[in-house]
Amino acid sequence: MSAAPTPPLPPPTPSPMDAPSGGEDRFKLRGWHVALVASLIGLFLLFYQGLWGDPSAIPTVLIGTPAPTFSGPTVVDGSTFDLSQYRGKVVMVNFWASWCQECRLEHENLLALYNQFRTNPDFVMVGINYQDKLEDARQYLSVYGSPFQQVRDLKGTISIDYGVYGVPETFIIDKQGVIRHKEVGPIVGPDYNLLTERIIPTLLQSPGPSAS
Repeated sequence: MSAAPTPPLPPPTPSPMDAPSGGEDRFKLRGWHVALVASLIGLFLLFYQGLWGDPSAIPTVLIGTPAPTFSGPTVVDGSTFDLSQYRGKVVMVNFWASWCQECRLEHENLLALYNQFRTNPDFVMVGINYQDKLEDARQYLSVYGSPFQQVRDLKGTISIDYGVYGVPETFIIDKQGVIRHKEVGPIVGPDYNLLTERIIPTLLQSPGPSAS
């Protein structure tokens, strides 16, 4: 004869230690707030660095990549400039604006640089007018002069494609259509010497794109 089944034990009474602690909830909530605030501060610092920090300290991801193609009307007469027409040449792209003081500082050197290489058929120089009024840009060029073409960035897409933070900024594109150098700030002093004595001459001596 089997023994009678043992009646089930009553469920244990919860202990006060097992109950959720309001203090723990507040601690978790405070921790979540701290993490959110820290993230916002980090984003603010990155934004501040991009606007007011030294943009030359921000590495460009475009070096060694194909240069974004672009086309647009020229400042002087509205004729179309198309970068793709200059594949196989060393192209210097300079972003500038009439309201930019540092652009005025470098302008004489830009003219000297152009005059140094203008007789080389493999060299092309183009300016990109950045966030400017057409009449102001034309007045600027009439005062300071420009023997090379200047293109209007009407919708800002050229500047965006090249990751421009401000002006002046300059890019050197090789004969293969690849960005090989970037200058942030005015081309003066050692930066000017680097371009005219090493970078541009070296790229001009390099072979052009192979025939497909």
